[in-house]
Amino acid sequence: MNLRSRIDLILGRLLITIMAVMVVNVLWQVFTRFVVGTPSSFTDELARYLMIWLGILGAAYVSGRNMHVAIDVLPQKATTETQKKIKRIVYILIIAFAFFCLVIGGIRLVYITSVLGQHSPALQIPLAWVYSCIPLSGLLIIFYKISDIKTLN
Repeated sequence: MNLRSRIDLILGRLLITIMAVMVVNVLWQVFTRFVVGTPSSFTDELARYLMIWLGILGAAYVSGRNMHVAIDVLPQKATTETQKKIKRIVYILIIAFAFFCLVIGGIRLVYITSVLGQHSPALQIPLAWVYSCIPLSGLLIIFYKISDIKTLN
């Protein structure tokens, strides 16, 4: 099993786990709100943070599987060699976006929230942990796109 397949497997299982925890968390919220009558204090916040991780890491997973939304009218009408050139340019642009926005911007956000010592109100976890999925996702996207560029050759 190559590195990309292992990362796909680990990331897929992580996303399934996050989704399962989020479902149980929301069911607990509903149960405590409507059956017990006293809503749980942490479930809203946990669901929000799990949704952030699910969405951002899910974007990296989808990018790695090349299942993201794409406008492919132009490449379909081009020759095979031109299609490879267009894909290479698109992959390089995705790498640049992931590096500058997700990795650099995400590291900066994690650093600032860490230095300021910001914690979540209900769970009291450092917000830097919550935001750490942003640079992680950026690194995963960069890995996937570099791998895609190598397969074009």
